Amino acid sequence: MYGMGKMLALMGIFLLLLGGMLMATERIFHLGRLPGDIFIQKGNFTFYFPIVTSLLLSLLLTVILNLLFRR
Repeated sequence: MYGMGKMLALMGIFLLLLGGMLMATERIFHLGRLPGDIFIQKGNFTFYFPIVTSLLLSLLLTVILNLLFRR
């Protein structure tokens, strides 16, 4: 149980740091409001689907992880 608690604590710290980085980069790069992202607002209903942002982040992470873990 000690190992699992330690792992959960480390994952929590990692997620906290990742969330902080995402909030900071949103102000710099304006990710999430790219052309091609779906945004529908009608009355009190809002639907937002960041498809282009998701594709861009996926591509970027794929390139970075391939460079880091290449054998």
